Amino acid sequence: MMDAAESDRLRRMVETVTGLPGFTNGIGTEVVAVAPGAVTMALPRRDDLLQVQGHFHGGVISALADHAAGAAVTTAMPPGRFAVTVDLHVNFLAPAQGARLLAQAEAVHVGGTIGTARVDILCGDPGAERTCAIATATLRGVDMPAAGRAAPKS
Repeated sequence: MMDAAESDRLRRMVETVTGLPGFTNGIGTEVVAVAPGAVTMALPRRDDLLQVQGHFHGGVISALADHAAGAAVTTAMPPGRFAVTVDLHVNFLAPAQGARLLAQAEAVHVGGTIGTARVDILCGDPGAERTCAIATATLRGVDMPAAGRAAPKS
C-alpha cells in the first residue's frame, strides 16, 4: 500500500507536467485521479477541439491518450524517470460527442527501459460517458526533465 506522501508526490508530478506551458496545458487537460501505474485525465469540450461535424477531433483524442499513457507509466517508474512515447496505436470506436473526454490509462508493464499502457477514452456528459476509443502505447524511460522536477505553483 502506498503512503499518503507518495500519493501526493505522484499527483503533484503529474499535475506539474500537465500544467507546463505547451500543448497539453493549452488544450485544457485536467488531472482527475493518480495512482501508481494508473492515471485518469479529462478534457472539457471546446469548439477549437472539434472536427467539422462537431465531434472531438481524432488528433485531440490521440493526444489525450498519449499524455495519459505517459503519465500512467511514469507513475510506475522510479523517481527521476519519465516515460516518452515510442509508439501509439488508437482505435476509434464511435464519434466522440458530449461535454468531455475522459482518458483512463493503466500501465500494463513497466520494465527497466520500456513500458506499455492501455488507455480507454470515454466521451459524453459526466456520469454518462461511453467508450469512444481505445489506445495502446509503448514508452521509453528517460531522465526526468528539470522542469518536471519543479514543485507546482500554488
